[in-house]
Amino acid sequence: MLRVKYAAALALALGVCAATAQTLDTDENRTLYAVGVVLGNNLLQFNLTPAELALVEAGLRDSVFGTEPRVDMAVYGQQITVLRDARQAVGAAAEKAASMAFIDQLAQEAGAERTASGLVYSVVTEGTGANPTAADTVRVHYHGTLRDGTVFDSSVDRGEPISFPLSGVISCWTEGVQKMQVGGTSRLVCPSETAYGDAGQGVIPGGAALVFEVQLLAIE
Repeated sequence: MLRVKYAAALALALGVCAATAQTLDTDENRTLYAVGVVLGNNLLQFNLTPAELALVEAGLRDSVFGTEPRVDMAVYGQQITVLRDARQAVGAAAEKAASMAFIDQLAQEAGAERTASGLVYSVVTEGTGANPTAADTVRVHYHGTLRDGTVFDSSVDRGEPISFPLSGVISCWTEGVQKMQVGGTSRLVCPSETAYGDAGQGVIPGGAALVFEVQLLAIE
């Protein structure tokens, strides 16, 4: 509920941005714009139309300026989660269908291996070191994209490798990285069931397949 409350602030941020689109010439204005961008990610799960976003903005303005709510919040406040879940389910089903077609295509590529979990594993560069186990902590560089090529996370772009226990990540990584040897680079194509499921996470839609290019630097 708190996340939804903060996400609603995007409507105000959008209003500010519309008014200051030509005046993002101060740190404060640019920061306000950034607030809108960040909070907007929390509204993605509702898949709002422009008209629906205007309703969110109206509710936000009434709250911010102390106007009496125009609906019974004891009733409709509880409906927020219901609406979110319904919108997520519809969006996840469509995304999952498109993602499965995408995965099927990549699974046909030369050298691709499709495992029982649905993971499609391909070697980009062979390694020469040891294979990690699920109990190991590994150090990697990675680049993660959605099926349309959108980058959602990348240690490569940040310029800093990351270390983590293989037992504490999405199951696609736990399975796929164990197939790698130190020094090698592989591509992991992860069905949503092995990643963030129907709920998604942040900019990752529910039902989305994820593509990772992973370089295994070390077993720590």
